[in-house]
Amino acid sequence: MPGVDFDVVRREITMQQVLDEIGFEVTHQDGDQLRGPCLVHGSTSKNSRVFSVNLSTQRYYCHKCKSHGNQLELYAAVQQTTLYQAAVDLCHAMGRDVPWIRRW
Repeated sequence: MPGVDFDVVRREITMQQVLDEIGFEVTHQDGDQLRGPCLVHGSTSKNSRVFSVNLSTQRYYCHKCKSHGNQLELYAAVQQTTLYQAAVDLCHAMGRDVPWIRRW
């Protein structure tokens, strides 16, 4: 099975695109910093601000469940799948070719 070039996926698919794909609802915005309910652990409050995203650094952090990472790791966490499968699924969802790595 070929590998996926995760660096290419992270470079070509932005955090904002992932947030749109997973249905993140912003409850507070201050510049590039977004806050809202966490889709990783399933916040139910529409006014929740436990989930924080910095669009300029492409990183997220949940102050409740402690989930954190980049846009690809966020997609994997929300979909409850592996990083490999998340990269493949995300590329397909965005209408992009998967950046395969073939070293043999």
